[in-house]
Amino acid sequence: MPIDWYNEFVDQSYTPAEDDIICLFSCTPTSGISMKEAAGRVASESSTGTWTTLYSLPPRMRDLQATAFEIDGPYLKIAYPIGLWEEGNAVQLLSGIAGNIFGMKAVDQLRLIDATLPQAYLRNFDGPHFGNDGIRKLMKIHGRPLTGAVPKPKIGFSAAEHAEIGFETWMGGFDFVKDDENLTSTSFNRFDDRVTALTEKRDKAEQLTGEKKSAFINITADTETMKQRADLLAANGWNYAMIDVVVAGFAAVMTLRDYCSDLGLAIHAHRAMHAAFDRDPRHGITMQFLAKMMRLIGVSQIHTGTAVGKLVGTTQEAIVLADILREEKVQAVPEMALDQNWGHIKSAFPVSSGGLHPGLVPEVLDIYGNELVLLVSGGIHGHPDGTRAGAAATMQAIEAWQDGLSLEEKAQKAPELARALEKWGAYKPV
Repeated sequence: MPIDWYNEFVDQSYTPAEDDIICLFSCTPTSGISMKEAAGRVASESSTGTWTTLYSLPPRMRDLQATAFEIDGPYLKIAYPIGLWEEGNAVQLLSGIAGNIFGMKAVDQLRLIDATLPQAYLRNFDGPHFGNDGIRKLMKIHGRPLTGAVPKPKIGFSAAEHAEIGFETWMGGFDFVKDDENLTSTSFNRFDDRVTALTEKRDKAEQLTGEKKSAFINITADTETMKQRADLLAANGWNYAMIDVVVAGFAAVMTLRDYCSDLGLAIHAHRAMHAAFDRDPRHGITMQFLAKMMRLIGVSQIHTGTAVGKLVGTTQEAIVLADILREEKVQAVPEMALDQNWGHIKSAFPVSSGGLHPGLVPEVLDIYGNELVLLVSGGIHGHPDGTRAGAAATMQAIEAWQDGLSLEEKAQKAPELARALEKWGAYKPV
């Protein structure tokens, strides 16, 4: 009598159904386990199987089995019937395709690279409330990247100090002031005080510049506290809330997406803690899959790296991430991404941040184009003439790229940019 039945979850002649969810994995089996055996175990554990044959099994269970249908070297594709998944519950999807399988003894490393989500699954989600066009209309910004900066250092300022640096950032031409991931409501900078101080400075900056100004103020906490903080933002005329989406959790983000939408707030998603599970190239979950899930559940933008700054990530990865967030139809990239038709799901912005300064702006824009949120923080506050000059230098660097000029050419008539180049040149921090 057979003990296990993993082999029944592998069928390389299987043609996925139109409404199957297709997942791409990379897999390194444990010594003594073949790739086919490992594939069967992954498909089994993430669907209707278990470690042993069962005494009885209703025939209809066969229609819910996941099927490993393609094995190519270390890469594996598994098709999951749509009936396995609760409608509109992204958390339950993760429990299946990114659940127990990572702890199986049969695999040394396992990495969920991407998933194709069919229309039958997408139709139960609303995605981003505004979409990129809606955000641009909200901010009255067209034809250039959206820009923002974190007061640096990222934590330690009082609410008043934080707001004053924010004011200088806005006055230098930037659109957003941003809290960083670990600034919530600390003893030296309470959330309510920061909102009050920033609101006063925002109103002043808008009056002086005639431009729309906003901020990504970090509401991350337990879900009920996040709702209260979102209420305060809306009451003070803000149009954004920031959430550390990984540490807050998918369920909390799903709840806050709807809550914030009702208040007219877009969500800026900081990815703090993502590298704990996406940095190892052979194990965990990729950043592109995390970005896909965040677009699905409705954030308006999420950090995706720079490829030229201080954080890990290649140029190709940045391009793939941008496509996943911005495009309606995403083309597959071998070993990195699967085809995805987003249908009714609106777009979201990639956010480029981490170790940028004016001298690196053209390289970032060569990768992303205009359709991004560009965060330059230390690279404006460290300007020899201060934050306002640093923000102006960054805006001048954007103008140079748009006009097809080198930074050196632009700097001849842009003294703020010239001073930035004197300090940093094209230095890439590590």
